[in-house]
Amino acid sequence: MLRRQSRLIELKGIHEARGSLTFIEAGGCAPFLIERVFYVYGVPAGATRAGHALRTCEQLIVAVAGAFDAVTDAGDDHVHARLDSPAAGLYVPPMTWLELDHFSPGAVCLVLASEPYSEASYIRTREELLRSRAA
Repeated sequence: MLRRQSRLIELKGIHEARGSLTFIEAGGCAPFLIERVFYVYGVPAGATRAGHALRTCEQLIVAVAGAFDAVTDAGDDHVHARLDSPAAGLYVPPMTWLELDHFSPGAVCLVLASEPYSEASYIRTREELLRSRAA
């Protein structure tokens, strides 16, 4: 089985004088069926979000307003991206550590996920992630 890697995905959109519209469709720019959507906002200066990996869930992270940094670590695959456009998203495969930080004032982080929320899917420490990868 080919393991997917974190990567930036350009999102499709329509741009005209009246403004822009960006859309995300499962099977299109989202490489998975979307089962859950949530957004993070009001992040205070200096705060970090995420700080976990997910066992089986895939995610697409989009800065729909403002900007923030996203860092992924899948052992042999590292991505550090400044997300600052609603026209691109960062794909995060399962078993990939994710951290979000350096949020600009008013930033909104949209997350599209391949699974509903399940606390059992979360890996909360890097040590646990390393043990899970080795198993």
